Amino acid sequence: MADLVSFMTKDTPSVQHVLELAEPHLRAAAALTAATVFELDSEIGMKVTAQVGPAGNRDLFVAGKVLRLAAGARPQVTGEQMTVRLRIGGQTVGVLLLTGGALEVLRPELLDSLALHFATTLQGLAAERQRQFLTHSSATVRRLFEQGMAAATVEDAGRILAASAAEGFRAEHAAVYLIDAAGTIRFVHSVNLPDGDEQLRDLVGRAAADSPVWRTIQGGQASLIGDAATARVRPGGLVRLMNLQAYVALPLMSAQGPIGMIMAGDSSATRSWTSQDRLLADQLSVEGALIVDSAGMRQTAQAHVAQLSHQAFHDSLTGLPNRTHLIEQAERAVREAGASRNRVALMMLDLNGFKQVNDTAGHQAGDELLEQVAKRLLGAVREHDVVARLGGDEFAILLTRDPDENVASEVAMRICERLRLPFRIDDRNLTVGGSVGIALYPDDAGDYEALMKGADEAMYEAKRATKRSGGGFRRYTL
Repeated sequence: MADLVSFMTKDTPSVQHVLELAEPHLRAAAALTAATVFELDSEIGMKVTAQVGPAGNRDLFVAGKVLRLAAGARPQVTGEQMTVRLRIGGQTVGVLLLTGGALEVLRPELLDSLALHFATTLQGLAAERQRQFLTHSSATVRRLFEQGMAAATVEDAGRILAASAAEGFRAEHAAVYLIDAAGTIRFVHSVNLPDGDEQLRDLVGRAAADSPVWRTIQGGQASLIGDAATARVRPGGLVRLMNLQAYVALPLMSAQGPIGMIMAGDSSATRSWTSQDRLLADQLSVEGALIVDSAGMRQTAQAHVAQLSHQAFHDSLTGLPNRTHLIEQAERAVREAGASRNRVALMMLDLNGFKQVNDTAGHQAGDELLEQVAKRLLGAVREHDVVARLGGDEFAILLTRDPDENVASEVAMRICERLRLPFRIDDRNLTVGGSVGIALYPDDAGDYEALMKGADEAMYEAKRATKRSGGGFRRYTL
């Protein structure tokens, strides 16, 4: 006992350490041949925590018999085996099973003191495990919340959830899938799978309800399976695709209903999940759903803002940038060209004969004509140039990246040629032309307003000069 006290005051022992320290003394005093410490577990009953000597086939049965006796009962001797209840603070935390030829020589006060040392060690280690669990789970949930609240899309939130599950459960693999309102899987993401997300690609488009695992957790409770061979799973489902031997499946439940599932587990071996794992599973399930919901609201808000922004700067009929957007882009292009000593070309376009189309074919045909004109204009310019509708049948084309007069003239010529081709609308061919005015910065204008004015004047000159020919272009001249 003096050795035990000295050892335990210097170090934080394991149960095995305590048993190995006591074993030589017990062997010498009571002919000890084996000893086992069983720890009580609220979920799985008794489990072996420490052992010296060979284990017997009936050890667990013999040790369990003492738990059926009154808490204050003395150690029980059955043949060459003695069972000692390990209690501390009025609570039984385990059982010490001794096997030997002279156990009856062990005095009660020695056994009581020995039992207290084992009980104290078991309680201390249990408290340390709890502390480590709380530290780890709190850190996992905190990081999940911090990262999740910054997720801009539900897909980003899903990726964060999968990583958090792998970390939280210290699992070899993890995955998440999100479903739409009809219950169809529309997004999957994995962590630490050999082939990455490609390994789960076949899940997309499948109904989540076809999965027995999904049906198990659809009520909102996580499922913790220590041996996947004992669980009902579907071929081609997450468990099979991830080759899991043990897994935990977490439902993601929003106020509107189920939105997805997280799965984490190991492919190398089965696993004994604990009550602490279940607590973490329930917490990640709730936090995960909140994070996905929050990300969805941010995504919707961002999409709405983008839609409003697009409407503010684009023409509702053709989808082209409007006058406001053109002015913003042109002013920037002129500033950048002035700083780099490059050129900018602005072209103003007015359709010839558009009023006749409206008068003869109707405004609906006129609107469709403008949509087709927009497409032809986009096909006539370079990818980085800007085509805008200013209103009515008036358009503008902004050429950037140092265009000279030849480049501007070639673009204007293509535009005029394409506009002369018939437009097929309501099973009839309609024809219009286009008059284009060109002005270059800094050759023809010193700022954006002068550039716009010059291109406008050149356009009207082209319109007067080409009224009968169906269209053409002119460059502004001072």
